[in-house]
Amino acid sequence: MTYSDRKARLPGTLYIQGSWVHARSDLKFTVRDPATLDVFGECSDGDAIRAREASVAAASAFPAWSETPAEVRASFILQLAQLLERDAEFFRDLLVSESGKPRREAAGEVASSIAFLRWNAQQARHRLGRTLSSPQTDIQMWTVKRPLGVVAAITPWNYPLNTLCRKIAPSLATGCTLVVKPAPETPFSAVELLRRAEEVGFPPGVLNLVTTSRAAEAVQVWLDDPHVRKITFTGSTEVGKSLFRGSAKTMKRISLELGGHAPVLVFRDGDIEAAADAIVASRFRHAGQTCVCAQRVYVDEGVADELASSLTKRIKELRVSNGNDPNTDVGPLINEAAFARVTSHLVDALSKGARLRAGGSRVDLADPNRGFFFEPTLLEGAKPEMRVMQEETFGPLLTLSSFSTEEEAISEANSTSYGLVAYAFTNNLSRAHRLIEELNFGTVGINTTQIVWPQLPFGGFKDSGIGKENGLEGIDEYLNIKSAVLKISDAS
Repeated sequence: MTYSDRKARLPGTLYIQGSWVHARSDLKFTVRDPATLDVFGECSDGDAIRAREASVAAASAFPAWSETPAEVRASFILQLAQLLERDAEFFRDLLVSESGKPRREAAGEVASSIAFLRWNAQQARHRLGRTLSSPQTDIQMWTVKRPLGVVAAITPWNYPLNTLCRKIAPSLATGCTLVVKPAPETPFSAVELLRRAEEVGFPPGVLNLVTTSRAAEAVQVWLDDPHVRKITFTGSTEVGKSLFRGSAKTMKRISLELGGHAPVLVFRDGDIEAAADAIVASRFRHAGQTCVCAQRVYVDEGVADELASSLTKRIKELRVSNGNDPNTDVGPLINEAAFARVTSHLVDALSKGARLRAGGSRVDLADPNRGFFFEPTLLEGAKPEMRVMQEETFGPLLTLSSFSTEEEAISEANSTSYGLVAYAFTNNLSRAHRLIEELNFGTVGINTTQIVWPQLPFGGFKDSGIGKENGLEGIDEYLNIKSAVLKISDAS
């Protein structure tokens, strides 16, 4: 079933100043279902002129929206959450067809998106500054928080709905207006969310959408536009660094959630079976195409065989199939380039001495499932010089290495250029606190791999990004903090 069969009846998929419009010259690009490789739908292919129109619309809407009472802004966001909840099954099925993820994972993405909208709506009412103590009785000091202005939100294909809600919710809550550019692989989640925003009745220009296959062209417009005061991007480290350089010209605020290479440290005092469950669930979620998934497992040599056996058993039980099959555990890779990257990392590791414990091959399914399916794979004996140990694979490939001391484990975990998320399994409370202090990552999960929550700040160190999303710290990324000093004169 195509996107058009499901719902779309739009003049175009660009949403600017409260209207749906075509791209100029009616240019379009195609979107394919990763499981079947069939054309799922067509999107309007926006250009620099449409991108400019979108940022102009957002800038014109900003003064009124920024002065809209917080209760009213919160009501708009809550209504959007209600419509997303009303249409949860539609969005679930859309995510399966766009991104290839299994149905239960898609359902989870919808649920988490609703949670992010609702939490940020609550925070819209609490944009508080601080009253500060003064060294003089005739001086009062306080801070005031004001919205930045126009925000450009650039979202990835792997979690197209969740990442969009994580960006638009705090923007809208704080009084910012937006231009949005979704990934060309998965644009329809954004299109449909904006349709719900239109149904809610957001004022024209508050939310604007540019679908395009020419990302650099559109984004350059926003980098150059002084009215765009913030860039928020989730995606690759390479693109993030380019945006960081480009934002300097107009001194924009920038938030970058970039690549990850998450280590998992499993100690002999930890729960080995629980660790195996969590590692497999994390690594093979969305076929390993997540920035927070476990990639490198380091296990105490005293329990290495036990963990290897537990992981192997669970991995071999995973079902690879079309995400529309309710029994699917692992869906397809997004495209051929993703398949090539996984294959090259595997070949490199095997050539340098890694041993294959499970998987390692493409999965050929019956028609119409012609996509790039790959077996969940476990490699033993991984070494630091292997590409899979230094580069983000973004696929269903897991490595297993052993360590003899805690210090060695921490050193290996910190040895890449990434610093997004790390995990550890231990029942030693003192060790847990040491790991939290010494692992150089933005988030550390102890005895769990569930680490993304609306109220918890999230963001990476080193090549994994700048700034925070989520939590009060994430909201502050969309605010300017103004300091005020008042001298009180004696009444005359």
